[in-house]
Amino acid sequence: MVEPIVYLIDDDVAVRDSLSLLIGSVGLHVRAYADVNQFLLDFKPDAVCCLILDIRMPGISGLSFQDSLKERGVSIPIIFITGHGDLAQCTRAFKAGAIDFLLKPVAEQALIDCVQKSINISQETFNQRRFEEGILNRVSRLTEREKLVLESLVDGLPNKVIAVNLGVSVRTVETHRANAIEKLDATSIAECIKIQLAYQDILSKSH
Repeated sequence: MVEPIVYLIDDDVAVRDSLSLLIGSVGLHVRAYADVNQFLLDFKPDAVCCLILDIRMPGISGLSFQDSLKERGVSIPIIFITGHGDLAQCTRAFKAGAIDFLLKPVAEQALIDCVQKSINISQETFNQRRFEEGILNRVSRLTEREKLVLESLVDGLPNKVIAVNLGVSVRTVETHRANAIEKLDATSIAECIKIQLAYQDILSKSH
């Protein structure tokens, strides 16, 4: 289990101190920053984490920074906090994927609940990313012929038909099947097919 990180960006030192103390009181690791530049120097994109972000700060606004992170392809659950929020800002934040939009002074339990929800979302994303990386790594071990055999099996084709389509013997198809099972660290051809289907799903999401 990766230790979650709660990032906090607010130019008000009193807010940083009080919220850091609150979040730390429930056993979560907090890293607080006065501005986005400090955060970017320390941010670990592969971590299980969330970001508590002030709307109004010197330089770039919280909403603009949210847009900037999306443009960089950074996916992190964001909880906005502000003492001067309005409906337009709230709507913009949610449309861009914010988890919540809380007004200062922030209700302690509301913030803790949002943080826990955000960490859970980040953990699910982290787990899915690791799962997909594992699938891609395993499939990369296969030769092109082994991949073709596996794809044909997913299509429901019997060994004889696969052999004809590839211009090889049935024995060769069986050898490719056995190699695929070994290289994918699978226990059966059924598990190989399951891995292949997951691989195809990953490819479809990337296009």
